[in-house]
Amino acid sequence: MSVAEIFETMEYGPAPESAAPALEWLAQHSEGFGHFMGGAWTAPGTLFLTENPATGKVLAQISQGTEADIAVAVAAASAALPGWKALGGAGRAKFLYALARQIQKHSRLFAVLETLDNGKPIRETRDIDIPLVARHFYHHAGWATLLETECAGYEAVGVCGQIIPWNFPLLMLSWKIAPALAAGCTVVLKPADLTPLTALLFAEVCAEIGLPAGVVNIVTGDGSTGAALVAHPDVQKIAFTGSTEVGRLIRKATAGTGKKLSLELGGKSPFIVFEDADLDAAVEGVVDAIWFNQGEVCCAGSRLLVQESVEERFLQKLQRRMETLRVGDPLDKATDIGAIVAPIQLARIDELVKAGVDQGAMLFQPKAACPTTGSFYPPTLLTGVSPASVVVQEEIFGPVLVAMSFRTPAEAIALANNTPYGLAASLWSESINQCLEAAPKLKAGTIWINGTNLFDAAAGFGGYRESGFGREGGKEGLWEYLVSSPLAPVRVPREARLVGLGGRNLDQTAKLYIGGKQARPDSGYSRTVLSPTGESIGVVGDGNRKDIRNAVEAARAAAAGWGGASGHNRAQILYYLAENLSYRAAEFAARITQQTGQEGTDEVEQSIAQLFIWAAWADKNDGSVHRTIQKSVVLAMPEPLGVLGVACPREQPLLGLISVVAPAIALGNVVVAVPSEAHPLSATDFYQVLETSDVPGGVVNLITGERDVLIKTLAEHDDVDGIWYFGESAALVETASVGNLKRTWCPKPGTIPRQDAFLRAATQVKNIWIPYTDELPW
Repeated sequence: MSVAEIFETMEYGPAPESAAPALEWLAQHSEGFGHFMGGAWTAPGTLFLTENPATGKVLAQISQGTEADIAVAVAAASAALPGWKALGGAGRAKFLYALARQIQKHSRLFAVLETLDNGKPIRETRDIDIPLVARHFYHHAGWATLLETECAGYEAVGVCGQIIPWNFPLLMLSWKIAPALAAGCTVVLKPADLTPLTALLFAEVCAEIGLPAGVVNIVTGDGSTGAALVAHPDVQKIAFTGSTEVGRLIRKATAGTGKKLSLELGGKSPFIVFEDADLDAAVEGVVDAIWFNQGEVCCAGSRLLVQESVEERFLQKLQRRMETLRVGDPLDKATDIGAIVAPIQLARIDELVKAGVDQGAMLFQPKAACPTTGSFYPPTLLTGVSPASVVVQEEIFGPVLVAMSFRTPAEAIALANNTPYGLAASLWSESINQCLEAAPKLKAGTIWINGTNLFDAAAGFGGYRESGFGREGGKEGLWEYLVSSPLAPVRVPREARLVGLGGRNLDQTAKLYIGGKQARPDSGYSRTVLSPTGESIGVVGDGNRKDIRNAVEAARAAAAGWGGASGHNRAQILYYLAENLSYRAAEFAARITQQTGQEGTDEVEQSIAQLFIWAAWADKNDGSVHRTIQKSVVLAMPEPLGVLGVACPREQPLLGLISVVAPAIALGNVVVAVPSEAHPLSATDFYQVLETSDVPGGVVNLITGERDVLIKTLAEHDDVDGIWYFGESAALVETASVGNLKRTWCPKPGTIPRQDAFLRAATQVKNIWIPYTDELPW
């Protein structure tokens, strides 16, 4: 085929991903997997097989967990609980962060192994599942850090039993383990018997990072293993994702026991297309809603509701799109739909589709044939169905879409709510008013407007009615692992201090830091830095008005990109700063001692802790929703101020710098900072850390010199949006800022502002009004 013909047909050739890394890992466990309990692996016991659904070939032998195994695992989790809680949120955050990093480092192995074990396309495991897994551990590292202030008066519920399904094996693991560990709980997790492999690889990662023994325990097995976990008296919390039928059994088994319970169960989610929708976009939305992950998604948009006036045209477009979907080898990066997880699930899908056809449904499937080896099912559309049809009411959990029409929005809502489930819904319309009117009337825990199957660690997910209760993700999900504490919050003990430091006489001539580069001062002048005994220990640049101008220009150029970046991305850079600073902790401690005469270890530790704290806040300073008397909701959205001029405290040269710069940049601002006038060398050392930590040029600019002269110039500058001043001359700053009435923040000298004060000082709130009605039809 010629290049011209390829462009005309847009046909894709095979693009296989090598299975070698996963097969090599499996070969290391050819004798079978044991359980991971108390930080160690047990010998393989009674074994069952896990198979590749795309080929039917055996992948590994897995141990069948018994009631005795569960007892051992729960005992290990119970023994680990006091130490894990006592480590404190900041200590736990470091392990969660390490888990995220290791998952990223092993991302290819995880992605290939998940595809082999589950059958989903490699591009989904690689581009969706694994990045989301890492995101959950990063995000909850932040919540661990903030737990003692944001959830004061609460403590970990205790030992948690967690049971996860086979459709998103590793992602569901992260949804459950990450918040549990952040809250201070320990975990016994049972993966699905059909897809246990990535959970076992995750156990190896736990061992790699040195997670304390017993904090995470993995016990494999079938439903009887899960039942033993639910029944164990020393488990204080059960988190289950799976079928509604099993959820009912768990609710009954835990009734009256005092166990906390969260259930994320089945769904039959509506996908509503109004007549004014962008039909081509909605067609792509359907593809993502029902054929993502072979339709093996609890919130899959499996019920298509199309307004009657556009139904025929929409279904024609949809059928044309279905003809282009590729069903085949999940390791082929050009595959759209992979293998169904197991023959038993394939048989159930086929049985339900035949039942629907028997009840009068019209069947459409693309002409392309499915592979004959393995468990594959083609993308399927059923039309002409009634609301009472078995395929409309029952969760098929496969690549099967049922379509109905509606005439009015009210009828669409009635059809959408005509189900015992209530997990999610999608609304498609060019009218935001139409969507916002429909959304509150839908009985579902998650509503997507012109989108579908969107997930994030910051957003809670869970259902209504028979789709379960409780939430996973966001702060809502964290509460599931906390209980009211009978004791007042206690201060977290400090970790072991660094040792072996001594003062060093490091002479240097340090430059300014502007736009991500070291720069000589415009004047060419320098200032000598003296030790407490009066000895010269270094030379720094003496900044002037022109240096301030250059720094503000660099900051302004960086403002849009940094302020527009996601909080998650800003958090990763702050974590990276903390990591790189920790590598040089001894050097920075010695520098502090050299400048101040005070032992510097504690200050460096506190500086690293501050970077962790503000990395945690970077993606958690959420807005709020206000209901007004005008029947509107007002979205209160915090936004960064922009360019901030900051005068750092004179004392504690490193901590003083980081404590004010980190919150400013975490929340999206860019900074021109004037370091401690007397002790500037910690700041000029720190810009070397900035240079190696992916901080974009212009986000942080450092101008050394006479503090009050430089901050006055910043306060007078019309392109500076705010001033933070930590000193004794607040009147100077406030007077100089009158020109453009920029915001100023001048905390009382000697005081340490609360974190919420930094949050307010670093942001301004934009209120967005959206019409809303509370006149519901029931």
